[in-house]
Amino acid sequence: MSYASDAATTAPADFQQFERGNILRLATVQALAGANATVIYATGAIIGNMLAPDKALATLPISIFVVGMAACTLPAGAIAQRHGRRATFLAGTGCGVLVGLLSALAIVLGAFWLFCVATFFGGAYAAVVLSFRFAAADCAPPERRPRALSAVMAGGVFAGVIGPQLVTHTMHLWMPHLFAATYLAQAGVAALSALILLGVRLPRPTAAETARGRPLAEIVRQPRFVTAVVCGVITYLLMNFLMTAAPLAMQMCGLSQESSNLGLQWHVIAMYGPSFFTGSLITRFGARRVVAAGLLLTAAAALAGLAGVDVAHFWLALTLLGLGWNFGFVGASAMVLECHRPEERARVQSFNDFVVFGTMAVGSFLSGGLLTAYGWSTVLQLSFVPLAVAVAALAIASATQPGRPAG
Repeated sequence: MSYASDAATTAPADFQQFERGNILRLATVQALAGANATVIYATGAIIGNMLAPDKALATLPISIFVVGMAACTLPAGAIAQRHGRRATFLAGTGCGVLVGLLSALAIVLGAFWLFCVATFFGGAYAAVVLSFRFAAADCAPPERRPRALSAVMAGGVFAGVIGPQLVTHTMHLWMPHLFAATYLAQAGVAALSALILLGVRLPRPTAAETARGRPLAEIVRQPRFVTAVVCGVITYLLMNFLMTAAPLAMQMCGLSQESSNLGLQWHVIAMYGPSFFTGSLITRFGARRVVAAGLLLTAAAALAGLAGVDVAHFWLALTLLGLGWNFGFVGASAMVLECHRPEERARVQSFNDFVVFGTMAVGSFLSGGLLTAYGWSTVLQLSFVPLAVAVAALAIASATQPGRPAG
């Protein structure tokens, strides 16, 4: 059944109920499926250290997870373009079940490279999960799209709690295979997510959408789109760049693992907590101003880190970094919505995510090496270079392009 044809004849009250139901389901699955990434970040390096033939490869599974995110965004967009977003979502949750089963098998067999394959599928799952924000915008009228996008991102707050709790309560259930039960539980959570997604009712591609619209090269040359991508790339790059280095930097400064864990917990809460109101801020002040606030918060995070190496400095830096990511990434995502026609949305949005996650993968590979070679202060100082690029792009866009509400 095609809901594209139903939209024109649906009464406004029915449409509102339809919209709210979709957003509630997508936000719920964002919380459940988002825990996938938290589980991998919490356990990937530990399992890598247990299984890797060379201890220098211990963090490789996490880097491959990021590569999986980048590699699977364009195929996910192509599936959505041809078969609809729900088909993409179900394929993604299939990858989520697969990562859990393969990871558990790899732990039991002691197979490092199988675990790396599993984390690649985990990246594919994470890429699909992050596309939920655009799906929420698809089922809302233009004036409510930033709020719909933001509401789904708010589910990440609960993902930050569910993931660590899943690890804590399952890691020792199948001894001596540490974390094997954790990944079986994660596969079960992914299967539950698939059941919830079956209730999501999104428009299927129309004939016009299947026709694909303008060439992608024409769309991505728009100054508005370039600005959105630059801001999204730099926001996500710096968040991952600094977050990846911070726990090791805390260890190098003689701080406890418990302090590091608590700092990362507040970082995740700060990443997703503002999503309860970021959409309203975008509607009121515009996406560019919200992105600008995110960039300033990220700069403040780097300054807080440079101010000292006590626990409080790291915690403040990580919290500000999370807030900056939320404003910058959600704001940049809202800017992307201004750049395409309805029939072009799947291709344009997946291309945007491909560029963002691909650049993030580079940051993931570089972060640890720069920290080890040059120290935490140098890592923080280097972050001001891409920040300056993003601020310049935003300033040029504000001076040359008329502002308009997202949507």
